[in-house]
Amino acid sequence: MFIKPFQKKILSFLIVAVIFLFDRTSKLYILNLIETKDLLNIYINEYLNFYMVWNTGVGFGLLSSESNFYYNLVTILIIIINIIIIIMIFKSKNYNSFFLLIILGGSLGNLFDRVYYKAVPDFIDLHYNDFHWFIFNVADIFITIGVISLIIVELLITKNKKD
Repeated sequence: MFIKPFQKKILSFLIVAVIFLFDRTSKLYILNLIETKDLLNIYINEYLNFYMVWNTGVGFGLLSSESNFYYNLVTILIIIINIIIIIMIFKSKNYNSFFLLIILGGSLGNLFDRVYYKAVPDFIDLHYNDFHWFIFNVADIFITIGVISLIIVELLITKNKKD
């Protein structure tokens, strides 16, 4: 009985660590390109560029502010949300736990940047002709996948309970 919960904790840690390291590696790669080759805008194809911006807000640049007070307030709020996510991970079962781990891994990646750089490096620029989506990073991808997955699971469970 002891080994099963221990294995779950190790697997949970590995999921968060792999996402965090994948995010950090991608950001360090882009930051290195900017520093060594002085590249700010890298053309990949007609739908994707790597274009570096520093985000002081939350996901997709929302709540960006030049004020240190608001920046610190948002950072504290993110820390509190991460603590709540950790509590939810311990209380949840099945798929929800996995999706919360994905969100946590991405969130910790962005939180690290907020503390270390005082901003989050965003660089993935998806676009079609003149329409550009918000510039984002790998951590944002995992956060978005986790949130959308939780919503879908909740909708399916709620639908199945009504039937």
